[in-house]
Amino acid sequence: MAKLSLDDRLNQIEDKISEKSFRENKGLGNEVGYYIFDYDPREELYVRNHIAYLKDRINNGNKDFRIVEFDLFHLMVEILQEEGYLEVFFDLEKENGFFEMADSLIETLGLDETNEQNLIISRILQEDLADSVVFLTGVGKCHPIIASHNILNNLHQVLDSVPVVLFYPGEYSGQDLKLFGTMDSHNYYRAFRLV
Repeated sequence: MAKLSLDDRLNQIEDKISEKSFRENKGLGNEVGYYIFDYDPREELYVRNHIAYLKDRINNGNKDFRIVEFDLFHLMVEILQEEGYLEVFFDLEKENGFFEMADSLIETLGLDETNEQNLIISRILQEDLADSVVFLTGVGKCHPIIASHNILNNLHQVLDSVPVVLFYPGEYSGQDLKLFGTMDSHNYYRAFRLV
């Protein structure tokens, strides 16, 4: 069987997420609907444009659901601005380097903590997600600070009412994630390939 082009795969997203059974998590052994759409990282801007197109089409159309997008990078920056920490982390990076700043940022955002302390997860759960499909984007922009497998594992424990689609600039084998197609990540077994 020939491998589908990126355009073919992107064009299948709307039909897939529009299926009532998809949004009710049916047909998956009642497993919570977590999906990954992986793609060549060089196509990042193309994929972003298609996501913007889909959001506009669905959210302003006559569908009985909406897309709620969480760009993980923008979410991180928003939280840091609200807490008054953004400039502190810029200064920390200048003084001590990126990796020390990243370690402090992971701790400040509670990214290695349970869901109550994880500020990214808390922020996602504050949103009204009724009748929606959640899109998680910005994975490549926030690497290595926010690890997508951590977000998925933590979110999986507390969000089971709506399907979640992670747009992943890399490869998903169905068992593990490989960011940018070269960096091995932790296994993630609970997600299905979207298309």
